[in-house]
Amino acid sequence: MYDAIVVGARCAGSPLAMLLARRGHRVLVVDRSTFPSDTVSTHYIQQVGLGRLKAWGLLDRLLATGPTPIRNMNFSYQGITLRGFAAEPIDDITATYAPRRTVLDALLVDAAREAGAEVIEGFTVTDLVWQDGRVAGIRGNSEDGGEQEFRAAFVVGADGRNSKVGDLVEAEYHRVVPASCFVYYSYYDGLDWEFHHWTGSDEQQFGAWPTNDNQHLVTVMRRRDRFSEFRTDVEASFHQVFDQLRPDIGEQLRDSGSRVERFRPMRYPDNYYRRSAGPGWALVGDAGYHKDPFTGWGISDALKYAEVLADKLHAGLAGEQPIDDAAREYEKLRDEQSNDTFEFTCMISELQAPPYYRSVFQAASESELGNSQFFSMIGGGMHGAAFFARDNLNALYRAAGTPADQRLFAADAS
Repeated sequence: MYDAIVVGARCAGSPLAMLLARRGHRVLVVDRSTFPSDTVSTHYIQQVGLGRLKAWGLLDRLLATGPTPIRNMNFSYQGITLRGFAAEPIDDITATYAPRRTVLDALLVDAAREAGAEVIEGFTVTDLVWQDGRVAGIRGNSEDGGEQEFRAAFVVGADGRNSKVGDLVEAEYHRVVPASCFVYYSYYDGLDWEFHHWTGSDEQQFGAWPTNDNQHLVTVMRRRDRFSEFRTDVEASFHQVFDQLRPDIGEQLRDSGSRVERFRPMRYPDNYYRRSAGPGWALVGDAGYHKDPFTGWGISDALKYAEVLADKLHAGLAGEQPIDDAAREYEKLRDEQSNDTFEFTCMISELQAPPYYRSVFQAASESELGNSQFFSMIGGGMHGAAFFARDNLNALYRAAGTPADQRLFAADAS
């Protein structure tokens, strides 16, 4: 009998298991994959996410794997360009990183084991065990084909956007925002680029940032209605986006870059929140809350809210409060704290910003204060509500020297 069973061992599941095990709880983690293994991802971790790894004693271990640090960012949205980085450290972190998932996920699984959690790789969950109206365990098949059953006081689904646990408990979706785009990406040798995120007027975007092994992840994004056309010749369509948005960078990609892996599509589902707490169960990571990859917040949010859930489950397992109440408190906190990121991501991933946001981005681009605050928000050091607050926007417009009528328009916009 376990205190907790976690289904899914990547960026949400393993940290949750590790944190519970470090507090003395008996934890089982299962995953249908074996590690190291890859998964579709932006790889990017904001400073607040890196801050969680640092607090857990894992950041130095990650940096030892050799991801290239990112200390300057180039962000362009329909002709408005911001360049720089957060002026002040965020959680004492002065760079960001985008590690390969083969590296990051294996590191997190190892950390869960080291903390005392039992980890079973290659295990596919097929059903849940119920007792007196509560989830009380899991059933599934191991790699050798044998069926096994495990019981626990609480079960967590950290099994991604197609969560088996979520489906089995019939967790309803809410606040669903239809997905707008698709992504193709691959890895390249030979590029000496900073972080680039470039969105043009023709509803297309390219991005590039360094990862492990002196390679760059290079990606393009287009509206979903262009997917069939794009995939007829992925290589040509991929380069065409660069050539149309930044011909100079497109030329560098062809002349200096060498693609080392296949192209990978990311055709994400809709943005959503899903009910994430019930009798004997909870959902964490993309299993319960998912947004477009445009802003790259998936990993950082998985780490952050895994810690929130670990704190709440510990309180329940330690008898400080009923565990189902604790899980509902986690869901409430997650929904409140992630709202700004969710709304901003859904807006900007449309690849066509409303006039209000274009006005704000333009003002931010025209002053040192605006650039610094923008990249602090991107890194998680400044909350979106604070950045877009009326008084702060007025300060940004004054710093940019923008006329008062535009300043009022931006400050009063809803």
